[in-house]
Parts: sequence; C-alpha cells; structure tokens
Amino acid sequence: MAHMAKREVGGADFVGGLAKGLAVIESFDAGRAEMTLSEVARRAGITPAAARRSLHTLKALGYVRQVEKRFLLSTRVLLLGAAYLRAAHVEELLLPELRRLVGRFGDAASVSVLEGGDILYVAHHSEQRANRIFAGVGVTYPAYPTSMGRVLLAGLPPHAFDAYLGQARLERLTDHTVTDRAALRDIIARVRADGYATACDELDYGIAALAVPIRDAAGNVLAALNSSGYSGRVKIADMIAERLSELRESAARMSQALARHPALARSLAANAIEWPLRAAE
Repeated sequence: MAHMAKREVGGADFVGGLAKGLAVIESFDAGRAEMTLSEVARRAGITPAAARRSLHTLKALGYVRQVEKRFLLSTRVLLLGAAYLRAAHVEELLLPELRRLVGRFGDAASVSVLEGGDILYVAHHSEQRANRIFAGVGVTYPAYPTSMGRVLLAGLPPHAFDAYLGQARLERLTDHTVTDRAALRDIIARVRADGYATACDELDYGIAALAVPIRDAAGNVLAALNSSGYSGRVKIADMIAERLSELRESAARMSQALARHPALARSLAANAIEWPLRAAE
C-alpha cells in the first residue's frame, strides 16, 4: 500500500511524523485488523523504527491497542471520522434525502466521493439485507465497477480520467466486471452524455445500482448519489424508469443544501480538485 510514498512531499511545513502516524492508522483494514510492527511498517510504507515510534505515540494517545505482539485500532479512532461528520453537518444535509429514497424504493441509497481510484462513502442509508456486501460511511470500493464510481470518473477533467485509466488496476471481481480499458472509456463517455451511470453484478453478485452526480453551482461534480438493490429482484431498466427522476430530484436538493452550507461543499470540492494529484503521487 505504501501510504507514505504519497506523502513525502509538502514543503518546509510538512510534518513527517504526523504523516507517518496517519499512514499507520490507514494501514489497518478489514483484512488486517491486527498486525505486528513489521506488518504495519510494510503496509504503511515506512521503516520499522518509524512504525515503532508512531505506534507508541498512538498507543499513548489511546488510538491503538497492543495485545502481545500485535497492534489493533481502538474505538477512539471513530472520533476522527465523527469530527468530520459533525463539522460538515453530513447527517443533517444528506441523510434526509437518502431516507426519502429508501422509504420510496426500499433497498439502499448512498453518497460517495473519489478517494484515489476508489469511491469513499460519506453517507449511507439502507434496509438491512444480509445478502449484500457491506456499505457504510468510510467504506471504500474500486470506482470502475460501481455506478457511483462511473459518475465520479465521468466528472473528472479529461486529463485526470486519462491518468486514472492509465494506472488503474482493473481486476475481474465477477464474471460481469468490465476490465477492458477501451470498453470502460466508452462507458464513461456514455455516462457523461446521459447524466447517470449503472452497474449490475460487477462489484459483487447481487448488486444493481443507478447513480447520478451531485453538482455545485458551476456544474462541477462534487459527489455521486445512488440507489441500489438486489439484482435478482430488480432490473436496471426498471431502476432507470422508476428511480432516475427521483434520484435527480434528490441530487438537486442536495446541491441546494450544499450551497447553503459551504463547509461540506468545500470539503467535497477539495476532494474532487485534489484527486488527480493524489492519484498520481
């Protein structure tokens, strides 16, 4: 993962120790909930000595726990994400429309932004369905096989999308995942023309989704909004016919809400603007 490889630039005011500590936190994920010091160092892209210092500091601050020779995140890490949600008023501004969509169509509705080559969920609401892969605030998935990812990729400037397409690892996650770069370029071109994106059984079997962009006043794509359901029960053509107009209405309301609350709008805009730089580092 080599998080630090993306962070060794930043000028005289760049705090390397802070960057290493954040890289250590980011190195943990669902597949690596507990790691040894050497595993943390390798995942974070830092030396064992730097990993040791970072882990000691994070442990002293209560963000990391140690069980014998293995380290794991503590629940205190949740405070970091919660601070963003509170400061940006995410629940106040985005969840009402997600609840409206789920109340009307069932299933699930989400808002995401680009984070490198992935989508990052910033808001999510759903019915509880055991046969779906997990989605929730802070979760990431590859952009290319998802409806929201395609909307966000379509919103990139041409040079940024070209950079993404040139470096993205397009892995076949199911038998339906589009991994051909020319085919994906055609899909994104259609998304730009149509103003919406779809995906069915590409990220995982059983997922059908329809997404639209959330834009700022200038028309720039800040985030993506989707409605998703179980592909064995709902067809993409029916989702477009029944849900597209409601999705666009919700996206317009979210855009209006963001215009009234600049903190979240600026945060999402910064993510969109900085994406090409982060992805290339």
